[in-house]
Amino acid sequence: MRGLLLGVMSFDGEPIRVLCVDDEPGLADLTALFLERFDEQFSTETATSAQEGLAFLEQNDVDCIVSDHDMPGMDGLEFLQAVRATNPDLPFILFTGRGSEDIASDAISAGVSDYMQKKQVTNSTLYSASGYETPSSDTDHAYKNRKSKPEPRSS
Repeated sequence: MRGLLLGVMSFDGEPIRVLCVDDEPGLADLTALFLERFDEQFSTETATSAQEGLAFLEQNDVDCIVSDHDMPGMDGLEFLQAVRATNPDLPFILFTGRGSEDIASDAISAGVSDYMQKKQVTNSTLYSASGYETPSSDTDHAYKNRKSKPEPRSS
């Protein structure tokens, strides 16, 4: 998912803060673990409901939200609308196990940054869906080398 978040990434080593929301705690934790293992720059928090996610956002800033769609109380689209009311430009990825054209259409109309079915996600899908080119291994290598090299000292 690192590629999906290129627009919010900073190459200065600052963490990319992602809120993972899913009513199944194991899936929220798994999504968070995947992100943290995929790139050490990700810093994740989890919430097990949209309401818990909104409460977290009242007290904390994040760079992106990854949310399930099918949740009790407030579904992912309602959560998206609530987030958009206060954070219209915050990247929001609707990540659902059950998809339909109606849900996808509603999500796009509501301003979702991306909509994906959990079973169909691959790294290249994440890059292409975000509108960014899939980085080559040379690009990833150059980025990792840039991160690890100290800045030159001025005389």
